[in-house]
Amino acid sequence: MVVLRPAALNDLKELVALVGRAGFGLTSLPADEGLLRSRIEGSQHGFDKLKAKPEGEPYLFVLEDLTTGKIVGTCGVWSKVGGFEPFYAYRIEQTLHESKMLKVRKEIPTLHLVAEHNGPTEIGSLFLAPEYRGGGNGRLLSVGRFLFMAEFKKFFDTLVIAEMRGILTDQGNSPFWDAIGKHFFEIDLPTADYLSVVNKRFIADLMPKHPIYIPLLPDAAQAVIGKVHAHTEPALHVLETEGFERNEMIDIFEAGPIVECPLRKIRAVKESVRKEIAAIVDGPLESPSYIVSNTSRDFRACLGMLLEESDDRVTITKVMGLGLKVKVGDRVRYVTAKAGK
Repeated sequence: MVVLRPAALNDLKELVALVGRAGFGLTSLPADEGLLRSRIEGSQHGFDKLKAKPEGEPYLFVLEDLTTGKIVGTCGVWSKVGGFEPFYAYRIEQTLHESKMLKVRKEIPTLHLVAEHNGPTEIGSLFLAPEYRGGGNGRLLSVGRFLFMAEFKKFFDTLVIAEMRGILTDQGNSPFWDAIGKHFFEIDLPTADYLSVVNKRFIADLMPKHPIYIPLLPDAAQAVIGKVHAHTEPALHVLETEGFERNEMIDIFEAGPIVECPLRKIRAVKESVRKEIAAIVDGPLESPSYIVSNTSRDFRACLGMLLEESDDRVTITKVMGLGLKVKVGDRVRYVTAKAGK
């Protein structure tokens, strides 16, 4: 069984190795031991404190294979973006140009830099080891964190966004970056990605403030605006089945799309139910596949079967009970693994 849980400091070395396998594009979680240690420590503080309102706390999760003890995946949630380090994006707008003399009226798409200081909750940092892809593990990694957000709604903003990885080459190059970013920063994209995690100040100092007319960009740059990397398409599909939709925003570095959904409308938040454990049995159980979590700050979520015994009670297996660290009388929160199932 694999279990989603909060990252701990003793996961550090394995986590560094895991994210090192992600290649370019996992911007928010670079394979840097010092930064990852800081991220884990901040996450532990967030889980311990769970403040009365979101103030930018990071919540970092890992997916652990309980059979081997290996860390095989990771994902994250930021309770709120912005603050002293704004959330930057390009908003695509249509600018009207009209000449009555020539009888020409055209709407030209333009990019407008947005700096959000009081932004929404953001999810990201999702990566699953290739050998564990399939069997619902990716869905558990993505959707499991929504059960945590459903259980502790007041600690998150009412809107949730996700920046999707844009089109990159195997060397970490981007046609969009080559058309805009490299002319202002004079560094390569991987370096800019790394620095944006350390300190976003350089973005405010050097990013162009005036609108950029999309038709003036090279064709290669225009072609990748709002497109996702092939490896990110499954993650985008999962989010779309959970209710996320594209907005008019893109990433400032490689033009990947940004998707959003009100917290209350995320399927796993809206449809998940919370019931008491009536019994824990050896199993197996015959039921649909569910994503199931405990309801404590020591959060755990897994994929498995359960039986609904009554309006407010369920039966789970011993394996699930051990994975979630629950006993009879405790409560679990669960939702079908896939929409409509």
